[in-house]
Amino acid sequence: MKDDKLLLAYYGDDFTGSTDALEFLTLAGVKTVLFLRKPEQKDLDRFPGIQAIGLAGKSRSMSPSEMETELYTAFENLKSFAPNHFHYKVCSTFDSAPHVGNIGKAIEIGSEVFNQKTVLVSPSAPHLGRFCVFGNLFARMGTIGNGEIYRIDRHPSMSKHPVTPALEGDLTVHLAKQTKKSINLVNLTTIEKGASAVLESVENNKAEILFFDGFNLEHLKTIGSVFNQLATEKTLFSVGSSGIEMALGLDWKDKKGIGNETAFESEGEVSPILVLSGSCSPVTSKQIEYALKNGFLEIALESKAVDIQNQEAIIKNTVARIVDNFNQGKSTILHTSTGSNDPRIAETEAYFRTKGISENDIQKQCSTVYGSILGQITKEVLKAVKIKRILFAGGDTSSYAASELDILALEMIAPIAPGAPLCKAVSDNEWVNGVEMNFKGGQVGTTDYFIKVLKGEKL
Repeated sequence: MKDDKLLLAYYGDDFTGSTDALEFLTLAGVKTVLFLRKPEQKDLDRFPGIQAIGLAGKSRSMSPSEMETELYTAFENLKSFAPNHFHYKVCSTFDSAPHVGNIGKAIEIGSEVFNQKTVLVSPSAPHLGRFCVFGNLFARMGTIGNGEIYRIDRHPSMSKHPVTPALEGDLTVHLAKQTKKSINLVNLTTIEKGASAVLESVENNKAEILFFDGFNLEHLKTIGSVFNQLATEKTLFSVGSSGIEMALGLDWKDKKGIGNETAFESEGEVSPILVLSGSCSPVTSKQIEYALKNGFLEIALESKAVDIQNQEAIIKNTVARIVDNFNQGKSTILHTSTGSNDPRIAETEAYFRTKGISENDIQKQCSTVYGSILGQITKEVLKAVKIKRILFAGGDTSSYAASELDILALEMIAPIAPGAPLCKAVSDNEWVNGVEMNFKGGQVGTTDYFIKVLKGEKL
């Protein structure tokens, strides 16, 4: 590791979001490693020239009390490396609610750990089709292409999210339901005036949380300049999407000469691949449908797998089917649903109700249990056959699935889609070390996404 300070450390509230930040730092020429457990200095020393680190977490699917247990130790761990910036990385659609993935709770914890009176929040990610205008968040359908743009509470997918449906477009109002801290906004009219005007607004601010609008890359560059100016004496704590990495990178490149864009060669086709989908998104549903028409096989994970009495037999049978498919050279999709109307969703929810799980906790229980099962299946498959590339679809379930695989860290090796790079696993276990992995959120990618991952092609 270099003698100079880390430019940035971040905690991702789920795995797909964590690789999103990894990608934008890496593409900016900042050598970044994403750890899947709290790192020690010896872990960083395995990666010469490291400039930024991330920690992939699961807080988006946690209750506030669980977040306290998780985040205090995680934040203190990353703080110990004395980075210039610490970023609590959230989904670009600001997925959260008072009872689960509470961003307000994360802000309260970070404010205490980093002894920071005002926490800076920048949600916009124009490179992903996410825009914040006068406090209101707008999101494109999907993260690339020409999808329609909706205010987040009218978005066809996010307004119907199974765990944290978007019910409010104004993020200052949305966040006020999650914390008692005072909230203010640096709106677009000030952002348009440039860094000096924004810095003046920050210095005159009295609120404990300060949001920043953003509509384009020039706005991000302004925000990055202000954040870097505020990070000269101690670690600056901020919250937001991967737009923060983009913002800082734009300013670093302009002022420090850091960040010569990294060029990547295509990793090429690897067949067969394994797809693990815990996503209910209509985007993922169309991707599954397209892949099945183009040579992929599917295995529908039965809803009764969530019953512990059935798990061992179902896992064993599913592993055998996947291994048989791979021995025949067939790419396989193992999915928990094929959209929000899949009857397995209602069956699973009904089962958890019989176990006394509250309505607020049912979706979290689904993510946790299905993610763990998908991970256990993957682990056994990796021990049985050589798999070169795995695709995880669904932010919440992928976090729990990847946790089963004894991975120390991930490094980006090639871009696939914005926010969802192809990564290489680093592990002391030979059955997973070097396996290529792609983590995509439910909204990410075009209809032919699974085919692109199979071929190693950038969208």
